[in-house]
Amino acid sequence: MNSSLQLARLLQLASPALPVGAYTYSQGLEWAVESRVISDEASAGRWIADLLQHGIGRYEAPLVFALMTAWTATDEYTDQPAIRDLNTEFLASRESAELRAETVQMGFSLRRLLRDLRDDHLAGLASVVEAFPEVTFPTVWAGIAARWQIAPDAALTAYLWSWAENQVMAALKAVPLGQAAGQRLLAELGGQIPTVAVDAQKLPKTAWSNFTPAFAIACARHETQYSRLFRS
Repeated sequence: MNSSLQLARLLQLASPALPVGAYTYSQGLEWAVESRVISDEASAGRWIADLLQHGIGRYEAPLVFALMTAWTATDEYTDQPAIRDLNTEFLASRESAELRAETVQMGFSLRRLLRDLRDDHLAGLASVVEAFPEVTFPTVWAGIAARWQIAPDAALTAYLWSWAENQVMAALKAVPLGQAAGQRLLAELGGQIPTVAVDAQKLPKTAWSNFTPAFAIACARHETQYSRLFRS
């Protein structure tokens, strides 16, 4: 697969048009707005940047890298224990019912898309993940990126960008913020993402951490929030 096609495939994976329903989730941000922890552009930027640096950057991103490494090491139709272990670990790491339901729903939708794409490169991947009782979004996403031979550094950068873009879009709707504020937030977050992606590839598994108590509380409290736009 040539570099231009790899880039096109990566843009497809990171696109908001990917039919997995990511836009319906805020991952606790909506409760942070409700409780006035987030009330303007500056507080939204702090919240998202803190999660990027200390949450997704130190746990989900290195997990995606480990998954890509495991998928790359497998034969096309081989189910690696390492992949199942990482999938199970990510499920167990979800602190609230909404977060767990989110990754299972998005993983299910992405697994279904594997067949609908009718791409021979993904046939083996589809066969493997169809055997999983519950498959998480990072597991399938990393598998597609690996099968499309996308470089891990580029894949992680795109994965983190997609997450940050979704968080900013949630802030635009929930705070609310204007489009220019959203672009300023994305510019600032985009400047941080390359370093986070590089660090995630070097982080040993013993140092992975998603210890973000305020985030976990926000996600749990969102479950009983009376008026809301988002599913998490």
